[in-house]
Amino acid sequence: MTYFWPLLMCGALLLGIFSGYPVALVLAGIGVLVAFAADVPVLFLSTGVSRTFSGILSNWLLIAVPLFVFMGLMLEKSGIAQRLLRSLAGILGSLPGGYAFAVAIIGIVMAASTGIIGASVVLMGVLALPAMLKNRYDPPLATGVIAATGTLGILIPPSIMLVVLGDTMRISVGDLFAGALIPGLMLGGLYIVYLCLIAVFRPRLMPPLPERERLPLGPALWSLARDLLAPLVLILTVLGSIIAGVATPTEAAALGALGAFVLALAGRQLSWAQFVAVLHETTKTTAMIMFVMVGATVFSVIFRKLGGDTMIADALGVSTGDVNPYWVMFVIMLFIFVLGMFLDWVEITFIVIPIIAPIIASLDFGLSQEHVLLWFAILFALNLQTSFLTPPFGYALFYIRGIAPPEVTTRMVYRGIVPFVVIQLLGLLLAIAFPPLVLWLPSRLLGT
Repeated sequence: MTYFWPLLMCGALLLGIFSGYPVALVLAGIGVLVAFAADVPVLFLSTGVSRTFSGILSNWLLIAVPLFVFMGLMLEKSGIAQRLLRSLAGILGSLPGGYAFAVAIIGIVMAASTGIIGASVVLMGVLALPAMLKNRYDPPLATGVIAATGTLGILIPPSIMLVVLGDTMRISVGDLFAGALIPGLMLGGLYIVYLCLIAVFRPRLMPPLPERERLPLGPALWSLARDLLAPLVLILTVLGSIIAGVATPTEAAALGALGAFVLALAGRQLSWAQFVAVLHETTKTTAMIMFVMVGATVFSVIFRKLGGDTMIADALGVSTGDVNPYWVMFVIMLFIFVLGMFLDWVEITFIVIPIIAPIIASLDFGLSQEHVLLWFAILFALNLQTSFLTPPFGYALFYIRGIAPPEVTTRMVYRGIVPFVVIQLLGLLLAIAFPPLVLWLPSRLLGT
């Protein structure tokens, strides 16, 4: 069987992406042009249209996307992160790396309450980076910990990526949230372990705060407990209602959006101009995701019609049946890691998942097909978290570089993220080697 047309589509996609055109237009345009060139019946193109309307535009689950985006942006405006950072840094200030530990802990809390990578990285960079540099922190280490912890929001629920993955792979979002919780917290824990090693063996890279900048322990603990209460209640309300089955993801996202709005009002941090800016950013982010979904739908329909899925299965050796499933998993994860250097998670999700997921589901890992797909979805999310940190197009690197002072060079930023990328790959390997890290909590809570 000849694979001329699928190969042509892959080549055209690479050229289109590097041409600078919007990815959604590139995807849809290649699909339509190749369909005409390959004599695909015009009537078949209506399949893409029907999937767009029935699978995307009328999908109530996707309403959770703008609601979670709104929730994250509102929490950014609430001032909670600023107060938490001040309290934690004051408590841990006497230790080497006190500010770094505070950033890591707040990164985990913000990841579980916002899920907006750009907002988290910029917010933590603006709040913590000047203080860390002033306190003679190693610039690569300071930028690395901010960039890495800021990307945890793509994995730790409630995550927009997990909502999109649930819709694309037809997996319960509650299962995905439960499955991602332990790997996400494990990754945050690995960051903290790394910082502990630096504090023990190379404390000069992150010295303690001067005595005058430390807060009295009692008031600092009270302030920390007070400021942690509201986000924890919000997180437990959103995640708990989804995982327990009390509310759908859309209903829980609506509760989260309302709660974040109330917190921003209560903190007296929200102006009318900021509210309008949040609505504008929410609309822009949602439109981008939906636009890419439409383009990817058209591309994948034509790609599979012309034998693209069979081509990939043959390349991986799946069609022969004599292949090690873990080798196939390794090749796919390597492919996704490389794609993450050049593409955003949205494009990768909508291009790769419809083609790769059926192949993964057909492999024998000693698990049920449902568990294999859930496990693969979390591995996919773990892998794509590195896409925010890997050059040349890691978005978190651009965010950090944009807010860093001139003395912090791009080379310093790149050098700082290397240990954290290694840690993320270690977390991915652990999740591959031990599937219960992903599957235990959904099976205990949901009986999945």
